[in-house]
Amino acid sequence: MSYTILRNGWYSENYTASVPGAIAGGAFLGCADGGRISSAARADYAEAAVAVLTSEGHKGKTYELAGDKAYTLCELAAEISRQTGKAIPYKNLTEAEYAAALAGFGLPAPLAQAYASFDTGAAQGALFDDGFQLSKLIGRPTTPIATSVADALKA
Repeated sequence: MSYTILRNGWYSENYTASVPGAIAGGAFLGCADGGRISSAARADYAEAAVAVLTSEGHKGKTYELAGDKAYTLCELAAEISRQTGKAIPYKNLTEAEYAAALAGFGLPAPLAQAYASFDTGAAQGALFDDGFQLSKLIGRPTTPIATSVADALKA
C-alpha cells in the first residue's frame, strides 16, 4: 500500500484566534518565553494536501510542514500592536499560570493544560522548523503571521 504523510506543524490560527481577547485584555498571554514558532495558515496546509493529491512523486514520503518565517509571541504581540495602534504587550506566564488563565476564560481545565503545555514546548523549540517543505510543496512562500493577524482583525 502506498502512502504519503503530511505532518502539519502549528496553525497560525491557534494564536490569532486569541487576538480579540488580547485586544480586550490589553496583553497577549502565553508561556512560550522566547521560543520561535514556525506556524502556517490553515489554507497553506490545505493547499499542500491538494498539491500532494494532484501531482506525482510523493509516494512513500513524509513531509514536515511549517511556516517559512518563525516568530516569538513577543513579536506576534508587537504585530498586533502595530496593526491596531494599541499597545498589546506579550505577558509571559508560567505554564500553571497560563493554564489557569485559559481555564478562567472558559476552556475546560484539561484543554487549558494541554494548550499551556504546547507553549512550554514552543519555549523548548518544539514549534520551530526551518525545512521550508511547505512552501516547496505549494510553490510559494507561506502566509506571513502579519497576514494572519490582519485576517483575525477582520473577523
